[in-house]
Amino acid sequence: MATYRIHPIVLGTKIFDKGMMTYQHDYGTPYTIPIYAWYLEGGDRRILVDTGELSPIVSEDRERAIGGRIHTFEEGLARFGLAPGDIDVVIHTHLHNDHCENDFKCENAVFYVHERELARAHDPHPLDFRYLEDYILDVEANGQIRPLAEDTEVLPGIRMVHTPAHTEGGMTVFVETPSGTAAITGFCVIRENFFPPKRVTAMEMEVIPPGTHVNVYEAYDIVRRVRDMADILVPLHEPAFASVETLP
Repeated sequence: MATYRIHPIVLGTKIFDKGMMTYQHDYGTPYTIPIYAWYLEGGDRRILVDTGELSPIVSEDRERAIGGRIHTFEEGLARFGLAPGDIDVVIHTHLHNDHCENDFKCENAVFYVHERELARAHDPHPLDFRYLEDYILDVEANGQIRPLAEDTEVLPGIRMVHTPAHTEGGMTVFVETPSGTAAITGFCVIRENFFPPKRVTAMEMEVIPPGTHVNVYEAYDIVRRVRDMADILVPLHEPAFASVETLP
């Protein structure tokens, strides 16, 4: 079976209320999250999970908050000797704008995304302002997108599983690594969502749903299910990965 090493690349940040990550908890607490692309090194394809922000804000304050460097897309890929045109495959967890703003630069890539996510990008609900179809129009017009309707092994050792916790078409990416199965979550969370503090578990909650969700009860169950399916959890916005070269 093919195995991969996962390289986090910080391609932006957001500063907001921590409750945007942790439903019902820590509202009013300022919090900075990294926005990542994940380079999957292994096999004969150059693979990214998500493509991050187009024009990230780079500042000492933000880098200090996440504990790592913020890169442009080109800078981040250059760390691994790559340019945008070298990417063969882009796997999307979902299509909120901060996860797909550099898609158009990957002119030679095939893109995998759930069909419901593609539909929402073109026709978002008014509450979900995070979609902006402009970022996917080029790759769609070029015929680069491969919409998925069900759980799919897109490449040996890489499986996409529908996990509509944060968005209707969110997909968690299960990646086989030398240390076991890693799950790059299809929903926007941090490590605390999977491993809550005692004050939360004392309320008989095993996990914390994402602060932005489709259905909070289903989101809770999805977070718990993904936790139990993986050997290595890779929450989509966990700050601890900003200073890590390789996972696991």
